[in-house]
Amino acid sequence: MHHVDVFRIPCRSPGDTSGLEALVAAGRIVPSEIVAVMGKTEGNGCVNDYTREYATNMLTACLGRHLGLAPEAVAQRIAFVMSGGTEGVLSPHQTVFVRRPARGASGAKRLTLGIAFTRDFRPEEIGRRAQIDETAAAVQQAMRDAGIASPEDLHFVQVKCPLLTADRIAAARARGCEPVTADTYESMAYSRGASSLGIAVATGEVPLAACTDDAVLHDWRLASSVASASAGIELMHNVVIAIGMSAQASSELVVAHDVMADAIDAEAVRRTLAALGLQGAQDLDRIVNVFCKAEASPDGQVRGMRHTMLGDSDIHSTRHARAVTGAVVASVAGHGMVYVSGGAEHQGPAGGGPIAVIARA
Repeated sequence: MHHVDVFRIPCRSPGDTSGLEALVAAGRIVPSEIVAVMGKTEGNGCVNDYTREYATNMLTACLGRHLGLAPEAVAQRIAFVMSGGTEGVLSPHQTVFVRRPARGASGAKRLTLGIAFTRDFRPEEIGRRAQIDETAAAVQQAMRDAGIASPEDLHFVQVKCPLLTADRIAAARARGCEPVTADTYESMAYSRGASSLGIAVATGEVPLAACTDDAVLHDWRLASSVASASAGIELMHNVVIAIGMSAQASSELVVAHDVMADAIDAEAVRRTLAALGLQGAQDLDRIVNVFCKAEASPDGQVRGMRHTMLGDSDIHSTRHARAVTGAVVASVAGHGMVYVSGGAEHQGPAGGGPIAVIARA
């Protein structure tokens, strides 16, 4: 079993690895023990957001020097999830997860983490059943890697998934295959949606038979309470990070989750903190990080009132949603260095999304 530590590191730019380097130099992080890195970068979070790829490349190059590996080899052993978009008060940062053998069970359930990777997808498989199936299998593999015994102990599943570009669409059509959509921005939603349904299948929240191609982005009754998916241009496979609890783990950290009913559900944030025994402002310094999803409700309303996020031709709705939910979470957590990802298709209820908090026990 594992002993997991988590470090939240501020970033001055998408390519900034100085904070990580400082922790390595101080002996607080051992590069060979890093198993996953989740980051928020200040790009637009849309199709042409290359800050995600840039950040990943800088991290793999940095760690490659320490590990004596090529950057490509680093990406095969560490799960990198870069999420673009730090609108509003959100602050760019990295969350680094390190893992070593357990030092003896603590007697109570503590934080554990596992990773897995799917195969590369063909462009025409993105947003469809093949992505659902492969993701479900990878989530189960990540749970085994973490030592998470049951879905009840699984509190957050982060997936990084691919999107469609003009070149990828053309390549599929050249082989006589039609992608799920020709809209590259819409493909991000399809990829997130199919990945999230894969998570729901793995956790038993949704039966596999219900996850047809037509269900993706259409049947909003199908969702996972622990899913978080982020699409990017920098890969063609899914990266899976499973975060949960185990009585065999020896971490000094704990994790809990809840579900935000809508983009302004601050009470769900407070419930998650309370589940970890965090009471009032005096306990906020125990928080290591907050992770949540945000989206503009597809019915065009928030608590019965019309919103205009879906009709803004200048700013995509995911950017609006990140700014809104980021501010809500920051107002409770006490700062904006939190992980808020836009686009919550099949991740919690329509218009809402899962939230998880990692804190010191």
